[in-house]
Amino acid sequence: MAARAQPLARLEEREFGKMPDGTVVKQFTLRNARGMLVRVMSYGAILNEVEVPDRNGALTNIVLGARTFDEYLHGFGTPAVVIGRVANRIANARFTLDGVEYKLAANIPPHHIHGGIKGFGAVVWDAQPLPAEEHSAGVRFTYFSKDGEEGYPGNLTASVTYTLTDDNELRLDYEATTDKPTLVNLTSHAYYNLAGFGDVAGHELWLAADHYTVADDQLIPTGEIASVSGTPLDFTVPALIGSRAGQLTQRPGVYDHNYVINGGGHSLVLTARVRDPRSGRVMELRTTQPGVQFYTGNPHAFCLETQHSPDSIHHPNFPTIVLRPGEKFVSTTVYTFSAR
Repeated sequence: MAARAQPLARLEEREFGKMPDGTVVKQFTLRNARGMLVRVMSYGAILNEVEVPDRNGALTNIVLGARTFDEYLHGFGTPAVVIGRVANRIANARFTLDGVEYKLAANIPPHHIHGGIKGFGAVVWDAQPLPAEEHSAGVRFTYFSKDGEEGYPGNLTASVTYTLTDDNELRLDYEATTDKPTLVNLTSHAYYNLAGFGDVAGHELWLAADHYTVADDQLIPTGEIASVSGTPLDFTVPALIGSRAGQLTQRPGVYDHNYVINGGGHSLVLTARVRDPRSGRVMELRTTQPGVQFYTGNPHAFCLETQHSPDSIHHPNFPTIVLRPGEKFVSTTVYTFSAR
């Protein structure tokens, strides 16, 4: 009699390392029925690895990451952390909310970026594997940020849930609540290379964004929202990432711009499509967020960080990032992978 096939092990858990104080860091491996694999860990809620098939079915990791926990703990430069409380920049590392001024960590003097000196990317989150599902696997990470941490008001409870489905979708669901008015703008700082090696100048990008937030030479928004038409920022028609990068004036060769998503901020909308002609891999990005930061500061990878606009607290014409008691911050970003 033929042996019965073993059920697919969709979720695996292991110890990945320990913090200097002995706190255990866990890593979770998520698998789907089509061979795709995702690894995430409780330190920084980091996305360690995403293995996706190319047009010939060959699997390659497409996210920049380190092999050991020691590398993450001692200087790995581009971890795919969850950023909080507030992604991107806050001018002059301070803001006023309900008549009270709050001073934040000025970790890019004189400004504040990505939540501060540690932020949410250098702490251990609580991990909770999701109940087994027939067509998906997932894990939820939760972090309690105390009142005054990095200068922010309010005790904040934040969570991110990673779910991998049999449709080759990687879904990130963010939530946050607070006991005091505060600011929240969570995102993933993952760096992607759909080939798994080389530079990304030859990747083809389409962005559903007709406008962007203009910034000064320190990347602080001026408050102006301008059209991308006629500029090297225009990806409303698919173009190679490197085809016009040399025309950029602030940082020649480097995109570091916040795009305003067409129809964004209200429901899950198609935001971007990236294709690597060499492997045939395609990544489609959908999000409920109103904006996305396109970044190519590392020539070997690109970032598409779904977010509210940088420095939103100082620009009333930008969607608000204020969260109050009794409210819940909720956002979803979905990456769908295919090959052709």
